[in-house]
Parts: sequence; C-alpha cells; structure tokens
Amino acid sequence: MSERSSDSQKLGSMANFFIIFGGQAFSLFGSRLVQFALVWWLTKTSGSASVLAFASIMAILPQVLFGPFAGTLVDRWNRRVVLMVSDGLTALTIVVLALLYAQGSVEIWHIYTVMFIRSLGGAFQWSAMQASTTLMVSKRHLSRVSGLNQSIQGLANIIAPPLGALLIELFPLQIILAIDVSTAILAIGPLFFIQIPQPLHIGEAVESSSSVLTDLREGLRYLWSWKGVMMIVVMSMVINLLLNPAFSLTPILVTNHFEGDVLEFAWLQSALGLGMVLGGFMLGVWGGFKRRVKTAMLALILIGISIIIIGLAPKTAFMVAMGAMFFVGFMNSIANGSFFAVLQASVPSKMQGRVFTLLASGSMSMSPLGLMIAGPVADIFGVQIWFLIAGFAVTFMGVGAFFVPTIMQIEDRDANYQFSKNEDLS
Repeated sequence: MSERSSDSQKLGSMANFFIIFGGQAFSLFGSRLVQFALVWWLTKTSGSASVLAFASIMAILPQVLFGPFAGTLVDRWNRRVVLMVSDGLTALTIVVLALLYAQGSVEIWHIYTVMFIRSLGGAFQWSAMQASTTLMVSKRHLSRVSGLNQSIQGLANIIAPPLGALLIELFPLQIILAIDVSTAILAIGPLFFIQIPQPLHIGEAVESSSSVLTDLREGLRYLWSWKGVMMIVVMSMVINLLLNPAFSLTPILVTNHFEGDVLEFAWLQSALGLGMVLGGFMLGVWGGFKRRVKTAMLALILIGISIIIIGLAPKTAFMVAMGAMFFVGFMNSIANGSFFAVLQASVPSKMQGRVFTLLASGSMSMSPLGLMIAGPVADIFGVQIWFLIAGFAVTFMGVGAFFVPTIMQIEDRDANYQFSKNEDLS
C-alpha cells in the first residue's frame, strides 16, 4: 500500500483521535492541578530541598525501571485498553489519598507512594498515546499534532498553578484531588466507544516464540543501529542529570531565593506553561525547518541561555526569571515537538511503543542520581547553582550538535538501513 493511500485511510481516524486527545487533555489538566498542590504541600510541610528531590525521584524511577517493559507490552497489547487501565489506576490512587486527607492521616511517605504509582501508570499511558498517534494521524500532520500536544501541556501549566493556588486557599486538599478523579473519568469515557487501530492486521497474532524480552532486545537493537538517536539520548541523559534537579527544586527557589509564596510559584509555573502553549502553536502553524532536527537543536540552544538567566537573576529580579521561564517553555515545545515528529515519521508503528519508552527511560536514567546529589547540595548552597550548570551544559550541547553529522542527518532514510535490510518491521 502506498504512503498516500495509507494517509488517506487515516483521515477517517483523525476525528476519533481528537476525541480521545481531548479526553486525555482534560486528564492532563487534572494531573497538573494535583501535582501543583502536592508539591506545594511538601514544600510547606517540610521546607526541604531533599524532600522535594526524593519526591521527584519517586516520580521518575518507574519510568526508568519499568518504562522499557511498558513500551514493549504496549506494542503487544490493545492500546485502547492500556489507556483505560492506566488512567483508571492513577485515578484510584488519588481516591485513596483523598480519603487519607479527609481523615487527617497523610504522611510524606504516602505522597511518595502515590507519585510512584501514578508515574508507573503514566509510563503505559504516554507510550500508548504516542504509539497510537501515528496509527490515526497522517505523516504530514505529525509535526502539527506534536505542536498541538505541546500547547495542550502548556495550557494545563498556565491554568493549573494559579487555579491550584486559589483552591489551596479556599478548600481542603481532598477537594482538589477529587477534580483529578473527575478529569480521569472524562479521559476514560470516550475509550469505551472508540476503537484505536492496532499495528498488526486483524487475525494476525504475535508469534508465541516472541517473548517480552525478545521484543525489548529488538527495540534496543533498532535504536543501537540508529546512531544519531543514540547520541541524542546521551545528550538527554546529561541534560536530565543537571536540569531535572533545578526544575524539581523550583518551589525552594521561590521561597528561599525570591522570598515568595504559593502565588509566586504559580506565576512562575504559568509563565512556563504560557511559553509551551505559544511555542506549540508556533510549531503547529510553522511546522519547523525542513530538517526538523535543526529546529530542535536551535531551540535547545535558546533553552540553555534562558536557564542561565534564571540562575543569574538576583532575588529582586523575579520578573526577569519569570520571563526567562516563559522562553524555556516556548523553546521546549519547539524542541520536543520537532524531535518526536522525527521519531513518529521514522519508526515503524509496530515498534513505536517500545522505542519511545526506551528513549524516555534512557533519557531519564540519570535524573535520580542528579536529584540525590541536588537535594543536600541545594540545602547548603542554594538552587541557583543547578540552573547555571545545566544552562551552560544545554547551550554547549546544542551548539556542538551542529558539528556532528550523525545527529544532523538523523532524518535520512539510510539511517535505518543496516537494521531494516535484515528485519521487516514496517
């Protein structure tokens, strides 16, 4: 079947895709609202960078440890069912936490546990949604859908923080948690009525000899043969080692350096979200340069410069930091949207679940180490040092990538030739 006829068939699925996408967008909003509330609760309860760092580790660890297996299983399972179960699991954990809050018996370790379980469900949900996109959206629209996805995430980051700050002042935390449960129901509901195409033909079964570990090795071998992507994964590992601690400790930056409160934290998060929305909108309209990797690397350089500005901002320059945070969000949408469009257009649909989660797990694998170091160091020396180190590292890697042909030629079809000539994956 030609690529054109395949794209034509997907046009009929796009309406259903946007219904599912809309439900997931509501769920994302509820999750962002709860995340803001829980992070601020930990900040005010402990006042410790180490506590926030460990909470971030709990939110990252499942993606690192179980993400590759989640992606492999998504490639074998019904992706609609995966979305329903993962959204249901995260909603159930919030119900339990809301009951604990209502009884006044919440401990910090309860928050750690909830973050771990929600992250585990999110590993399956993210992989299933990314892999389903290419089965329902034609290739020529993937960059625009990626931009729209970044905009939705940014919009959630705009609305959730100030709304969360307001709700924290007006209601007990269990009321805020109930909102997340309601939005999860909105995400699950449409999936009862809409089918998501599967990468295997109807009636075609996965060979019994093919185990989960075999599929995982196949995904690893595919990535290893694609040297440009592997180099970007290494770059991402370094970025996450340095940058994740900085952003995870932003509440401490607000309270200790800028001497602010929940409202200042909300404005900083909203500035990031507004940037993501406008950046995603720009990418959706523009589509990026012909070579998407060039778009991504230019955006990466500008992200690094903005992070340096945040690290250098004195305590009286909160508005400067807020403007720089806006620019981080703007360029983040363009960088991530462009890179994922490259992957969605290039990776065979039946391998996308395992490939995407392997990439995410590899990229995030160094974050726990960075967070373990960051908490105690930030308690002693301040959070700004992490913004400065990360900003210079991101800028240097973005510039350096332009001098590495393997990275800049990542979109060339022959990048996958060594693997594809021996395996039929399309």
